[in-house]
Amino acid sequence: MNLHVSRRSVLGALAALPLVSTAQSIPSTVRIVVAYPAGGVSDVVARALADKLAAQLGTTVIVENKAGASGSIGMDMVAKAAPDGATLGFSAVSPLVLNPHLGKSPFDPLKDIAPVASVMVSPVVLAATPACAAPDFKALLELARNQPGAVRWATSGQASLGHIMLAQLRAVAGVDITHIPYKGGGQQLNDALGGQFEILSTNAGPALVNHIRSGKLRPLAVGSPARLDSLPQVPTLAELGVPAANLSSQFGIFAPAGLPAALLARYNTEINKALATPDLRAKLQATDNLPTGGTAAEFTRTIAAEHEANGRIIRAARISAE
Repeated sequence: MNLHVSRRSVLGALAALPLVSTAQSIPSTVRIVVAYPAGGVSDVVARALADKLAAQLGTTVIVENKAGASGSIGMDMVAKAAPDGATLGFSAVSPLVLNPHLGKSPFDPLKDIAPVASVMVSPVVLAATPACAAPDFKALLELARNQPGAVRWATSGQASLGHIMLAQLRAVAGVDITHIPYKGGGQQLNDALGGQFEILSTNAGPALVNHIRSGKLRPLAVGSPARLDSLPQVPTLAELGVPAANLSSQFGIFAPAGLPAALLARYNTEINKALATPDLRAKLQATDNLPTGGTAAEFTRTIAAEHEANGRIIRAARISAE
């Protein structure tokens, strides 16, 4: 038997074989884990984005709500999922940049999660309730200086973004304001309307804006990169001289660490494409959220910077989870 085979004949045989792609493709079904309850603004946005991605990718996209522990339960599911592109997460960055500094994270935020794309910035509105006589932000600070501890500021929870904003304001303006932490936004807003405290900080949204327009709440400032279209008369905290407190919630799409680079890049491209469509941008803006987008690398750098900055603030203000 003649075992000699020429190099040319081997190459010719290989060329005759059918081509097999080694590129990993998008799975036929993709699950987006939303780290918050169904029905809220973040859930509405996630579902609208899921519809866009399904159409663009030609695949089935399922939204699954896994709320709890300030977003950490949903993001833990993402961190522990297989990095095959079948599981993504939609969340604010707080489970990655706030919760870990308080011993509330069951995963390593900088090692177990891969940021895919920033989706939106959700501004924070600082509003006076019927219990507060201050007509504007300057008057609020004066009231807090004249009556230390008398002004009560309600946030969505201990060590929440609103609490971080309050800590920054206390440090920069030298005022003594009492923190009233709630466990979520629903009861917080109801108590604000009843004047159970003087100041409310919460994410912007149609319900809040309607209460402001009706005169039940009085806006004093917003934590946002720019003024809101729905409240153009309300200055940002940066404009009011406290840029350190000018914070807002950033939301994005995340994946398990180890997602192949090609899949991460594809998802990033498709998310940016979806965010550029007029109808999705309009849906975001109608809920007072600002569309973002950008590269995965940019989003990763933003998260790393916020993680470090929030750690400093939490340590300096001695903020704890309880």
